Amino acid sequence: LSWASRPGLPPATDAALLASGPDGEMLWLDVTHRPGQAPWVRLMGRYLLPPCKQRWHTCAAFLPQEGLLVCGDRRGSLLLFPCSSSSGWAAESTSIANGGTDPVAEDSSNELEPSCLLHKEALPLESPLSVLFGLHGKTGVTSVTIHRGYIYSTGRDGVYRQLRLQDQQLEVLRKHRPCKGLQWIEELRFTSDGDLLVLGFHADNFVVWSSRTGENLHCIPCGGGHRSWSYCSSPLAEVFAFIKSGDVMLYYHEAEPCEQQVLLPSLHGREITCVRRLGAMEVPGRATLNVFVTGSEDTTACVLVLSENSRAAVPLARLSDHISSVRTLAFTMGPGDEGFGDEGLSALLFSAGGRAQIECYQLLCTGDTVSESAVACQVIHVASHQLGKHWEQKKNRHKLVKMDPETRYMSLSVVPGTSTKQLATPWKFLAAACSDGSVRIFGLLEAARKLVLVAESFHHQRCVLKVEAFLHAWAGGERRHLLCSAATDGSIAFWDITGPIMDAVDALHQPEGEIQPLALDAPLVTIMAHSCGVNSLHIRETPKGQYLVATGSDDGSIHVCLLEVALGRGEAAARTCLRVLERVSRPCAHAAHVTGIRVLRPDLLLSASVDQRLTLWNWHLGKLVPLSTTFFHVPDLAELDCWEVVEAGGELRYYCVLCGQGLEML
Repeated sequence: LSWASRPGLPPATDAALLASGPDGEMLWLDVTHRPGQAPWVRLMGRYLLPPCKQRWHTCAAFLPQEGLLVCGDRRGSLLLFPCSSSSGWAAESTSIANGGTDPVAEDSSNELEPSCLLHKEALPLESPLSVLFGLHGKTGVTSVTIHRGYIYSTGRDGVYRQLRLQDQQLEVLRKHRPCKGLQWIEELRFTSDGDLLVLGFHADNFVVWSSRTGENLHCIPCGGGHRSWSYCSSPLAEVFAFIKSGDVMLYYHEAEPCEQQVLLPSLHGREITCVRRLGAMEVPGRATLNVFVTGSEDTTACVLVLSENSRAAVPLARLSDHISSVRTLAFTMGPGDEGFGDEGLSALLFSAGGRAQIECYQLLCTGDTVSESAVACQVIHVASHQLGKHWEQKKNRHKLVKMDPETRYMSLSVVPGTSTKQLATPWKFLAAACSDGSVRIFGLLEAARKLVLVAESFHHQRCVLKVEAFLHAWAGGERRHLLCSAATDGSIAFWDITGPIMDAVDALHQPEGEIQPLALDAPLVTIMAHSCGVNSLHIRETPKGQYLVATGSDDGSIHVCLLEVALGRGEAAARTCLRVLERVSRPCAHAAHVTGIRVLRPDLLLSASVDQRLTLWNWHLGKLVPLSTTFFHVPDLAELDCWEVVEAGGELRYYCVLCGQGLEML
């Protein structure tokens, strides 16, 4: 048995009772109670739960606008049923015709009407419109909540999920893992001040966890789960009732004034390892808001807005699908100019890091004048990939050497120019630098939510630290997809990945089956740019169609080279040739690792280092000349991102964001 409130009806007098019976049959009964009268029950619907060992429902909620009922079952599945309010009239009229009492005509009577279950066959047995089988594992779904048009489900698998309706089908948008160790999530409560409280059991304690502050608000020793309980909170007190050893226990806690004042809320629990700026948003009545994504050693990525006026960073969404640290981020903008569609700022985000794990999300940021941040962010989880799981699915894997479980993705880059117009396919491609010495290419099919490994090479034979893809197009329309990778020995390799991408597209169009990763050809050119690891890399095309490649190293040096792309001659006419036109190296440009570098203009470079210096360089006549140096406040700098803004008067300004033990925008 479970109760569910009926939207639009007073909960004190009207409610829905859902009862599971034999053979997976679930009944929806409307219960109406008037003071001084016996409750009146009307059968509204009959539903058939999918077959499983423990075939009963555990929770339910109504979607009033769509006329639908969402329920969770003991097998961990989410089910969607039709529940038109008019469906119960057949059973009611049948009951009255067979001697039942009309509740309106018999208001003053205390007689009980005959059981409406005697005529339940008058209603059809409805099958689910949509089933997400075993969504929360075998321990069952514990609650279903409707909030602002979204469906939220909880379970005893340690996560809660956000879903939406798409053409009367349930679609999972993303999952959240509130905090470590909170495996039994029982319920979600949305507060009036915008906080989301997660109620559940952590070991033998009942816990109320705040998703806004990221901490436990209450921890009540009760012996753990598998018990009846109820929780109520108000500004004056917190009350928790539960049954323990047959006794009803009551915990009452009066609200106390909070003596702790948060001076500056944290963005992450540990250092920030990467940052990317998605774009800027104009919200009426507010200054320009910059939208960033950060990744951290605390295994989460955070979408946030940073306002130049308030100088406050406000998190919009936290992505918690990674099981290890997030080392790198990459994104490609959605439809419209620079990702601005009719609805807001749209982007496809990739995050990667430890345990060879890549996650992909669709982000949509829109203006929201009601919220504190003035921006709302919708996150849809698109796909994920782990090399370990990929290996487990291989045939004859006992004959193969298993991939190193400690493999980390050090850098990601989206391959540009692989849209549907060029390749007649909706695949997107992603290059990854890996700690096991490989450069890997992945293909993403958004429609099927599939991320697959399509090509790889172990040319470097050592940890690959950075990777960046770029597109070269000739006047005749011919295009080449090129890739630059940098490793811990100071070498930079340039690859032509056009052939492998085209071959991968052909392979991906074949009927379903395992796609064997292709081998990348040998690099076109390899340059020994530094004496040790390359920690930063950036490529910019010049107006002449050449490419400036800037790198920074562990030894504090900066290296810049100018490349020209040409087609081969004679027998090698189809091959791409790279020529190094100019090289310049600046030893000891910084006193520590150079972890961020950007080519702002063909004659202007920006470098940032662990020595907390941000330096502008002029590149002219084969020399790097320092123009100015600024000190920044972020220790242990991990990464730098830059963008340019044209001010109202036509003045061009460059902005940069730095991350490490903190976040700073200059």
